[in-house]
Amino acid sequence: MDIRGLGYVTVLSSDLKRWRDYATQVLGMMAAAGPQADELLYLKMDERPYRILVEKSTQDGYGACGWELAGKAAFEQALVELAQADVPVQRGSAVQAEVRKVQELACFKDPDGNRHELFWGPRQDFARFVSPVGVKGFVTSDLGMGHVVLPAPSFERCRDFYERVLGFGLSDLMKVRFSADPAEPEKRIHFMHCNNGRHHSLAIFECPMPHGCVHMMVEVNGLDEVGRALDRMQAAGVKLSATLGQHTNDQMVSFYMQTPSGFDLEYGYDGLVVDWDQHTPFESTVVSHWGHDFSVGRQ
Repeated sequence: MDIRGLGYVTVLSSDLKRWRDYATQVLGMMAAAGPQADELLYLKMDERPYRILVEKSTQDGYGACGWELAGKAAFEQALVELAQADVPVQRGSAVQAEVRKVQELACFKDPDGNRHELFWGPRQDFARFVSPVGVKGFVTSDLGMGHVVLPAPSFERCRDFYERVLGFGLSDLMKVRFSADPAEPEKRIHFMHCNNGRHHSLAIFECPMPHGCVHMMVEVNGLDEVGRALDRMQAAGVKLSATLGQHTNDQMVSFYMQTPSGFDLEYGYDGLVVDWDQHTPFESTVVSHWGHDFSVGRQ
């Protein structure tokens, strides 16, 4: 399956105003015009009309990953491959495609119920991104909008699904504990890439998560932008989930904070772009070169 990148994500929220304030005043994204403004919040990061779609809901949590395909032929081929793997798929209606601002989409779930959408032909209005707090820009384009880490308690089944059915490749892997107790079972994380150079567009974590997502990541184009976002987070009273640090695998300098929907968001800079012909997957035995103290998020 020829997935080109993470085109968009959807988020569920019981309070759109809280998400609007968080996205515009802390993350530095731009609230964009769209239909059903009392039900849908479009958040713009680049020249596309949106990259995050927040949908009004009775609950808070993660919605779905929107994976971009090269075109109509690739879309139809992907549906054939899903059918051959006995994955139930629902073609999106014209109304749903209009909401997503794409030509066509299809919806399905992984073995643990994580929701995904395939689409082709994103609508482009080429309107300029203007951050309300002066963020110069986000790293998107051919690399997609960022990455997501999803819960996968049925780890082997999910890994097989993403690699064999969706065509993701293994970037590297990791095993983690939440405490210093050696009796605590290690939990696996596998980092996966699609058909672009971003180190990982998806990762799966061998643990359930109450809000349907471990974290999502957005990348800015300057280290100062990370520091300024950290200041804005503190000024807005947003909960810090992990301190500033640099990861060992994708080299991202970042910090983590909680979103209004309950899962975390990684805000980073300078992520690794990989030549996959030269890359060999490896297992990280530490999460970061420095920083990234996740204990602050559990306090």
